[in-house]
Amino acid sequence: MQLIDLVTAYVTMQRSLGFRFKAADRLLRQFAREMGSVSIDDVRPDAVVAFLQGAGPVTATWRLKYNVLSGLYRFAISRGYCEACPLPRSVPKLPPSQTPYVYSVEELRRLVEATPSLYNYRSPQQASMYRTLILLLYGSGLRIGEVLRLSVSDVDLVDRVIIVRDTKFFKTRLVPIGPRLSTELTAHTERRRHLPLPLGENSRLFASRTGRGWPYSQVITLFQRLRRAAHIECPEGELHPPRLHDLRHTSAVHRVLACYREGKDVQRLLPQLATYLGHVDIKSTQRYLHMTPELLEEAGRRFAQYAQCGGQS
Repeated sequence: MQLIDLVTAYVTMQRSLGFRFKAADRLLRQFAREMGSVSIDDVRPDAVVAFLQGAGPVTATWRLKYNVLSGLYRFAISRGYCEACPLPRSVPKLPPSQTPYVYSVEELRRLVEATPSLYNYRSPQQASMYRTLILLLYGSGLRIGEVLRLSVSDVDLVDRVIIVRDTKFFKTRLVPIGPRLSTELTAHTERRRHLPLPLGENSRLFASRTGRGWPYSQVITLFQRLRRAAHIECPEGELHPPRLHDLRHTSAVHRVLACYREGKDVQRLLPQLATYLGHVDIKSTQRYLHMTPELLEEAGRRFAQYAQCGGQS
């Protein structure tokens, strides 16, 4: 069996189980191209190591590639397509994963105020559109990909609800938004209608001057410029500066912090937050709730109140 045929069979199986598998599909096809037109049994272990290593020092991508290839070869061996796995048995020392970052309110303000620095005379709406993007990511807790897939019709400004389709877990959910974010989206939608709408109301909400959806890579590149303009540096002890994705993490932590300060039962509210964020279970939400100094302070204050009451809730 040819390696490319194995990849096709494996991807087909994964998608039949309901997984989107787009990134893994690209990685596996890259693997097949680099190995050449060979059968499964002719894949050399040294070639696999070179693929895992890539160019330059070992990064966290090594682990990603390894995990994807492990799944491929478990599938191949279980089906009897090959007898051995060419993956290395020893794992190199990998850099630690990046710690999720929680932006302060002041840093969020600086990010928003720095968006005019993204002005481009060839695309005059770029700066204002990025301002809306930042406010939407923080105000809704949506994933970046979910925001970039939104169409104009997905924003219900009357009922103040966003329809999130084609999510990470193939479910559609409704995300309520507040009046201030609704006002921002109203202004953005009016500006968006001055750009081409190639699919009518189904056109992307965030688009380039041609009306085509904003590419993820461009959005990330613009954020790197914005972060520098806002003077947000790499935290001490971290290898990389804060990311755009950390706005989602910040949104979740700030919501929990607000619940603590309002005296609400955070544990009872976590399932609601999990639904709001589009998580399949509460464990994913708990992982997002990285303990910040503010959360520790509020949790300590809550415990002190509990102790003063003799442990009675």
